[in-house]
Amino acid sequence: MRLLVLGGTEFVGRAAVEAALGRGWEVTVLHRGRHAPPPGTRALHGDRTAPDGLTALADGTWDAVVDTWSAAPRVVRDAARLLRGRAGRYVYVSSCSVYAWAPPAGYTEDAPLVEGAAADAGRTDYARDKRGAELAVLDAFGADRSVLARSGLILGPYENIGRLPWWLNRVARGGPVLAPGPRDLPLQYVDVRDLADWILTAVERELSGPYNLASPPGHATMGALLDACVTATGGPAELRWTAPGTVLGAGVEPWTQLPVWTPPGSDLHDALHRADVSRALATGLSCRPVGDTVTATWSWLRGLGGTAPQRPDRPPVGLDPETEAAVLAAADGDGSGGGVPGTTP
Repeated sequence: MRLLVLGGTEFVGRAAVEAALGRGWEVTVLHRGRHAPPPGTRALHGDRTAPDGLTALADGTWDAVVDTWSAAPRVVRDAARLLRGRAGRYVYVSSCSVYAWAPPAGYTEDAPLVEGAAADAGRTDYARDKRGAELAVLDAFGADRSVLARSGLILGPYENIGRLPWWLNRVARGGPVLAPGPRDLPLQYVDVRDLADWILTAVERELSGPYNLASPPGHATMGALLDACVTATGGPAELRWTAPGTVLGAGVEPWTQLPVWTPPGSDLHDALHRADVSRALATGLSCRPVGDTVTATWSWLRGLGGTAPQRPDRPPVGLDPETEAAVLAAADGDGSGGGVPGTTP
């Protein structure tokens, strides 16, 4: 198989490149030159936002293209139009954010969608840009040659958003750690390597259409995730499980200040951790245990000296030490369980 990856040097794109090389595929990468692609690829340079940014793709044919772009839809439009006669399939890594807010628990690929930005639009907002890019791919490749991988929360090595790296570094630092409850809160995510493997399988099987890409709801829990962080780092951390009401009452923002976590029963939790992913599972998605994801991410992070890369277009995540200490003190004072390691509020 001949694969073209637009990007291919960070997170999802890099995982797709490594997975394809592992299958013996011939891989071409178009990137800006800021980061080196994995060895074994054919590297082409081009800035897709520049007028001549696709010049390096003037020649060549591929069985499939993988694109992870998440800003102005016109960038995807230009690439898809250029490649529609020279690539068999276009896999666009989209997002479950394209569903109209707030999708109910159990939503499928048929749920209502946001209005996408125009295919020739500049950057608007994340959800409209992702949907606009989907429409651009469909316009160029048609429904029968387009794969829309609507990913949920993505974790694993190479993460440049900061969610799992923040938890790992916080746990490694030790001491009392604010663990937002309940401990058995079900989580839904996809390991970036499992996402990459599914993408390649979709190409091999000539799949098409939209797919929600995440583990089954409850594949892991908040407790399992943070326990795995403690085990992987080996640090002297004490997880202090704290009631959701105490966390929210302190003004802590779910998902951003406490990455991955969303309050049980909230629209946010239903949207981010309760999607129906049966279509992806039926077409080959396999999800590794949470301990594997955490351990591999910690190993990668240590190899970087503990500092993960950060996308410039995404705000930093995580809770500052002063706020964390204040919330833990409040939990001790109101008896919600924050001061007792291992409790399940």
